[in-house]
Amino acid sequence: MAFELAGSRILGPYFGASIFIWTSLIGIIMGSLSVGYWFGGQVSIRRSDLKILSILLLFGAIFIFVTAFGHDYILKRVVKYIPDFRLQVVISSAVLFGPASLFMGAVLPYAVKLKINTIESSGVAVGRLYALSTIGSITGTFLSGFVLLPLFGFLNIMYALTGILLAFCLWIFFVDKTKVYLVVTLFSFVLLSSVWIKTYTKEVDYIDKDTQYNRIFVYNTTDKPTGRPVKMLAVNNEHSSAMFLDGSGLVFEVLKYYHLVKYFNPGFKHSLMIGGSGYAFPKDYLERYPEATMDVVEIDPELTSIAYTYFDLPHDPRLRIFHEDGRTFINREKNKYDAFFMDAYKSMITVPFQLTTKEAIQKIYDILNEDGVVLANLISTLSHKNNAFLRAELATYKSVFPQVYLFAVQYPNPTEKEKEHFQNFMLVGLKTGVKPSLISDNEELNEFLSHLVKINIEEDLPILTDDFAPVEYYTSMALDK
Repeated sequence: MAFELAGSRILGPYFGASIFIWTSLIGIIMGSLSVGYWFGGQVSIRRSDLKILSILLLFGAIFIFVTAFGHDYILKRVVKYIPDFRLQVVISSAVLFGPASLFMGAVLPYAVKLKINTIESSGVAVGRLYALSTIGSITGTFLSGFVLLPLFGFLNIMYALTGILLAFCLWIFFVDKTKVYLVVTLFSFVLLSSVWIKTYTKEVDYIDKDTQYNRIFVYNTTDKPTGRPVKMLAVNNEHSSAMFLDGSGLVFEVLKYYHLVKYFNPGFKHSLMIGGSGYAFPKDYLERYPEATMDVVEIDPELTSIAYTYFDLPHDPRLRIFHEDGRTFINREKNKYDAFFMDAYKSMITVPFQLTTKEAIQKIYDILNEDGVVLANLISTLSHKNNAFLRAELATYKSVFPQVYLFAVQYPNPTEKEKEHFQNFMLVGLKTGVKPSLISDNEELNEFLSHLVKINIEEDLPILTDDFAPVEYYTSMALDK
């Protein structure tokens, strides 16, 4: 189970934290374990001794090490050569986690054979081993999820698993005086040690940290549009936030569109934002609107800690931070807000489904004041063949808010070719029924307003609900090459 949980952090930077990852991981590992159970049973018929059990563990350790050491190399090639997104996830899971799971699965039936002395005692032996196996799985699940992953990271866990298995094999082969396997195990142990030491002694100019929710990277780079130096925050390898190192300003263009709140509700004072990440917009908001306050809901407290440490998030009494899921927060929130900013993502283009449904949007509507406005950052294309989520989400917002507008950050009036490009959109929902002119005296706001999407976007998909919200399915269709 520790191997499986660590697997989510290996696949996450390439495929996000989606249902497809867990479906593939669970399915492949369970399937490989089943094959391993059969294989272990077949091997036990031919020969029963502790040396064979150690050989099974040795191969399991080797494949765990291969997964830990070579996952980036393998994943980059799968993404490059396999066109279908779901197939990419399945093949990656099979290559990285199938072999190790097969050999680890073979251990249990073989161990059962070693423990059975008589037919009469077989039931007791099988029961004890399965009970121990289940207890180990439960312990590994809770220990890895709550303690080991956040404290030590997935690489340390996988290298530790490899080391423990190799140490056990080394002891058995030494006692049994099996020279060939003893040499193989010693070589594997030395290789593991050298890789482990090299990994954690080399100097790096980035931060790679596992938390209870994400794998987080922090590094310095250059902003391509401006050429200015920036500090970048990537969550599961997707650019999530950034900060200029040589001055102020928002790095990501889409965040500037949140300032449309000044046009749609110029008297705003109290705002709520779902999704803090590096807190780029909350910092800008506090600086530009000294009379306003903001509440931010960020599920991962480690992201907030990183924002304080590396992204100059100030300790400002006008900023309140809540660490919980955005949906649970709005479900119970009784305060009223003038503006609601949505910026929550679980992968490159996937919004957590529980924040996309009619029920969630109705909650947003309810906690807004009468002239309140919601602004939601979405990523999609304007091509009908791969913007299913955008069409469904637009229809869902329109089922609750009397007025809904869509602004395209990059291509508001796209050519046929530009329709295929992924870009950021700012969805704006107004609680009031009074029609705005969409013209402003403010030059910056007028530029944003000019990016209104005027082409027809079909509303041919059912609205999203808590019962039916295939968000990840829609977005996976868009990611297929």
